[in-house]
Amino acid sequence: MSTPQEERIFSGLLFCPGDPELRAMKLKSHNLCQEYNQTWEEETEKRAALLLEILGSFGGGTMQGPIFFHYGKHTTIGKRFFANYDLTVQDDGLVTIGDDCNFGPKVTIVTPVHPMVAEERFLVNGPDGNPLRVCWAKPVHIGNDCWLGAGVIVCPGVTIGDGCVIGAGAVVTRDIPANSFAAGNPCRVIREITDRDSIVSHPEILGGCSPMNSDDLKRLR
Repeated sequence: MSTPQEERIFSGLLFCPGDPELRAMKLKSHNLCQEYNQTWEEETEKRAALLLEILGSFGGGTMQGPIFFHYGKHTTIGKRFFANYDLTVQDDGLVTIGDDCNFGPKVTIVTPVHPMVAEERFLVNGPDGNPLRVCWAKPVHIGNDCWLGAGVIVCPGVTIGDGCVIGAGAVVTRDIPANSFAAGNPCRVIREITDRDSIVSHPEILGGCSPMNSDDLKRLR
């Protein structure tokens, strides 16, 4: 059951991050993340249990740590997820990550938005006329089979389609269509990912390896 302030978040309305119920949710998530960050890498069962407590849902995978989720419960992650060091998800708004996604170190996902006018960042009049410090949030959606390189920042309201590769250091401020290679600040689509990008185009690195066919991949997933 969502709280009244959460309903405002999910409706795209101004909300008060200092609301006591929201602060309690964030404190729980922060403490659980801190507990996760104090585990040893080989404590896989403990880490898996903590992630199920932190997140809205988690299909399984590995997070190297340290991790930071602001609310935790506002984030859902699919199957076979991998995140390298220093994953940060500021999930005031909803964050959805699909299956088979891989994140490099220091990936950051941000959903809250703050007023541009300084006085409005300080205080506004709330619905009841009392002064409030407010912000609002926009959801982030990341599809299946995406690779986000080191240091990628995903900004509020962005959707990244299935099968995308986002280059290291990119600041993603707008939607990225499926099967795209995108990079830069601000991030832009460089080109579509095609069969020409297969590792078979680089025989010097194969060392006896080869891509799997689609039937084998479906069976293993």
